[in-house]
Amino acid sequence: MSDRTTHWDNVYATKGEAEVSWYQDSPAISLAMIRAANSDRGAAIIDIGGGASRLIDALLQDGYRHLAVLDLSANALDVAKKRIGQAASTVEWIVADATTWQPTRTYDVWHDRAAFHFLTDPDDRAAYVERLRSAVSAGGQVIIATFAPDGPEKCSGLPVQRHDSASLAAELGPEFELVEARSETHHTPWASTQAFQFSRFRRRGS
Repeated sequence: MSDRTTHWDNVYATKGEAEVSWYQDSPAISLAMIRAANSDRGAAIIDIGGGASRLIDALLQDGYRHLAVLDLSANALDVAKKRIGQAASTVEWIVADATTWQPTRTYDVWHDRAAFHFLTDPDDRAAYVERLRSAVSAGGQVIIATFAPDGPEKCSGLPVQRHDSASLAAELGPEFELVEARSETHHTPWASTQAFQFSRFRRRGS
């Protein structure tokens, strides 16, 4: 078990769903950007670092049928499964590190809110992008949300790498074109604020 896995398993074993800074009762921007990326309810969507996020609930309620959630922490995914109930059996749950995972299929939409910014090592970011490229189909879209340049320098006791759309574009390479960028002031459960940016890219191709 990696240090990253141990850290996140411990977080989700010791804190409630709404006791972490990134908790959102309604992931409105993520949902809106996924709808804009692909409104086909048969689209294949993967949520990277989804943990116990309520995005998967919203996507199921919205009628999306081919959903996957990847996270380092089995504890986090268990929280989501229990909350969702019977419908959880229709979702693919993947316990893996996005920097070492070996995708077995492609997806139409890759979504990541607050996972990529924990990759402070350039080699880890390159490994993540390598997996992304093998998992996103031509014409597919990538949504990555991170702390903005004026956002926090740490989260959950760990350093983060803050980004804007330009730095994310440089990480992904010219194969991906920026389609949309949004900013968000996220309000934590204890009423502090965090500056986030959301960037949506389209993979060039048919």
